[in-house]
Amino acid sequence: MTDIVEAVWRKILATAGEPTVPEGSPLLGPFIEMVRVAHAEPQLRQFYPWTGMWELHFSRCTGFPPTWDIPYIGVLRDGRYYVEGPHRSSPRIAETDSAQAAVAMVVERLPPGCGPAFVGTAEEPAAYEGKADTGGP
Repeated sequence: MTDIVEAVWRKILATAGEPTVPEGSPLLGPFIEMVRVAHAEPQLRQFYPWTGMWELHFSRCTGFPPTWDIPYIGVLRDGRYYVEGPHRSSPRIAETDSAQAAVAMVVERLPPGCGPAFVGTAEEPAAYEGKADTGGP
C-alpha cells in the first residue's frame, strides 16, 4: 500500500470522509461503521478510498479520474447499506443491514488480479499492469 493510500484512509477515518457533517445526522454512525469495516478488510484497504454522498468508493489508482471497476457502498436513509457499481449506471447489487455483509459483497466482486492502488490516473492502469507483470514500478 502506498503512503498516499494510507494517508487518505486515515483522513477518512478521522473525518468520516466529509469536510462538514451535520451534527446529529442519522447517517453518520452507519457511515463511520462502514468505513471502519472496509478499512479492516485487507483487500479493500489496498485501494484508494474516496467518499461523497454517504458513499465509499475504491479506486485502483491514486489520481483523478479514479477507476470505476470496483463496486461501492453507500448508506441508505434508514441507516442500512447498499452496494452498487462498479459504474453509476450499474444496477443496485443488494441492500443489507450489515456493513460486514456490504464489504463482503464488494470483495466478492473485485476484478480478477487487481492489486494495490498505483500512483497515477484511470487512464494508466494498462501501462502500470504491464510493468507490474515484468517487475517494473
